[in-house]
Amino acid sequence: QVQLVESGGGLVQPGGSLRLSCEASGILFRLSSLGWYRQAPGKERELVARITSSDSINYADSVKGRFTVSRDNAKKTMYLQMNSLKPEDTAIYYCNHESSGSWGKGTLVTVSS
Repeated sequence: QVQLVESGGGLVQPGGSLRLSCEASGILFRLSSLGWYRQAPGKERELVARITSSDSINYADSVKGRFTVSRDNAKKTMYLQMNSLKPEDTAIYYCNHESSGSWGKGTLVTVSS
């Protein structure tokens, strides 16, 4: 059974940083392509960053240069380092395992002064 558990969200001021984690179980983590998505109130879920098993990475244009996705195969964990946060980054952030289509329950990020 695939399980994805996100953590690390919270309230941060504009310009601040947060690091999200997605711990996976029930998958061949090192062979998996994974993604971070987010959904803001009243908006559709959108891709934030994606990392493949060979560490090929894609970012949404809105986060390029500010967010960094990485993975630790030994810990079966994917990370999202978010810097220079903006109010428009406020959303629930979800972890996705591509081949199974599984989602975590999400972690809320709120950027506000």
